[in-house]
Amino acid sequence: MSRSMFDEYGGFASISKVVSAFYEKAIDSDVIGPYFDDVDMRALVDHQTKFISSVMGGPASYTDEQLRRVHAHLAIDQESFNEMATLLRTTLEDFELEGADIDLIRNEIASRADVIVARTAS
Repeated sequence: MSRSMFDEYGGFASISKVVSAFYEKAIDSDVIGPYFDDVDMRALVDHQTKFISSVMGGPASYTDEQLRRVHAHLAIDQESFNEMATLLRTTLEDFELEGADIDLIRNEIASRADVIVARTAS
């Protein structure tokens, strides 16, 4: 039986360190930093750890509707989503995840852009 990426990289404890490092970069970003003003970062790191874990085959899951609901009020634009993706890639590289695994994680997140990025009126 093959192990999931979640297990290979050390489970929740290790992924939580990655997520914490990601948010250190995100908070310092001129593009996405303002999204985190007045946010309970401890709770956010916990939720994001579960989300990244689920993407990596761990024991958590989020539906598209849940993702849409929690992001709807943020009015996230495509530039901000792209910045998040870039910072996530850099963080995953910092933690020496395999390139193919980084691509898989980023592709999974990118596939959810339509429920995270705000719809604009046309």
